[in-house]
Amino acid sequence: MPTLPNLSGKAVVKAFERDGWTQARQRGSHVVMVKDGSMATLSVPDHKEVAKGTLRSLIRASGLSVDEFIALTK
Repeated sequence: MPTLPNLSGKAVVKAFERDGWTQARQRGSHVVMVKDGSMATLSVPDHKEVAKGTLRSLIRASGLSVDEFIALTK
């Protein structure tokens, strides 16, 4: 299993935006993202560093593999 990099909430949002997700709204420290054709919504915490388990859960919910997500962060 590939190791996930330490990413901020803003970096995670940018990576998902590259995959077609858009910011629907932000309430407090969480950004809610949606994508046309997807039933899932992603609630990305806007923290200095997103926890590895939270990030892995977001990647799984988005339908991406970890390798695909890592490619989007570069």
